[in-house]
Amino acid sequence: MRVALLSLVLPFSLVLPAVSAEKSAPDAEAAIAKGIDFLKTAQADDGSYSAQSTPAITAMATYALLQNGRSPDDPQVAKGLKYLENLAKADGGIYRDKSRLPNYETCICIVCLSAANKDGRYAKLLGSAEKYVKGLQTDVQGGKAEESVNYGGSGYDGKSRPDLSNTAMLMDALEAAGDSSKDEAVQRALIFVSRCQNLETANTITKFAAKNPDGGFFYSPAGQGESKAGKTDEGALRSQGSMTYAGLKSMVFAGLTADDPRVKAALSWAKKNYTTEENPGMGQSGVYYYYHLMAKSLAALKQDTFGDAQGVKHDWRKELAAELVKRQKPDGSWSNTNKQFMENDANLATSFALLTLAYCKDVK
Repeated sequence: MRVALLSLVLPFSLVLPAVSAEKSAPDAEAAIAKGIDFLKTAQADDGSYSAQSTPAITAMATYALLQNGRSPDDPQVAKGLKYLENLAKADGGIYRDKSRLPNYETCICIVCLSAANKDGRYAKLLGSAEKYVKGLQTDVQGGKAEESVNYGGSGYDGKSRPDLSNTAMLMDALEAAGDSSKDEAVQRALIFVSRCQNLETANTITKFAAKNPDGGFFYSPAGQGESKAGKTDEGALRSQGSMTYAGLKSMVFAGLTADDPRVKAALSWAKKNYTTEENPGMGQSGVYYYYHLMAKSLAALKQDTFGDAQGVKHDWRKELAAELVKRQKPDGSWSNTNKQFMENDANLATSFALLTLAYCKDVK
């Protein structure tokens, strides 16, 4: 079902800090230039990319251009921004008509438009959009408070069950909007994020963490619980690479530091499962999404090198860049032969790759 698939395809955690323009590896710089050229050929006349799927792909592609040095006034970028701006609704959301993903699409648009808002041109639109997504946070308005497993999470539309990928996207949007880690909506989201971790904490109210306390993260504790990496024979939810980095990044945005037990446990899992060859627990499924979240999380933690469980220190920026250069197609695009989560859409995979490479530039 397309709505279900989009959950891992597009929660790409878009908020990127400013990336240094210092010289990067020549191969990576050439790969970025070729990727940008590909997106130029892929852009429709109305400024969109893969509009038949969701405008979130347009937001991601446009954001990738911005994060790789293009100006909001660059013609290619400006067309994409105009397309997104025209999606704004009276309720404050930014989504296409009759969308089944209004919360999701709005969060992604917030991140993209915030990156282009240096002169305040989107301030009013962004203020309304921020209010809109905060109003959709699960169970916050229903009076169920923290005893609900759904509390503080975010789903596709404020009605469907919440999950970690959507909640991580909400936290990205709030961070991009300028909300501090102490913001009430951010702290509510942290409660839900903590419940997606295979670690027993004060917020744990489900059986899942005790069955597989490895410190990694799964997709959602709601209902019967869900992990895109599946369950064990005992009914435990398997941890997965992309969700672990989504959880790790979200905890950092919520103000947790490296000495917090939740962060320590997540880092321990990431060290045991360090790789640039696949999405741990899922193989090639969602691998470009994984690359982006990995890079974003390690950058947020200010990790210039990352030691694995064997004590080997990795220059993760160089290793990720080298992997992406190797995977780039002759036309400058990236795409995944694994069709799950729609990464066979070159516009989607190329946007993920360009966002990842933005983090792989040398930072001094």
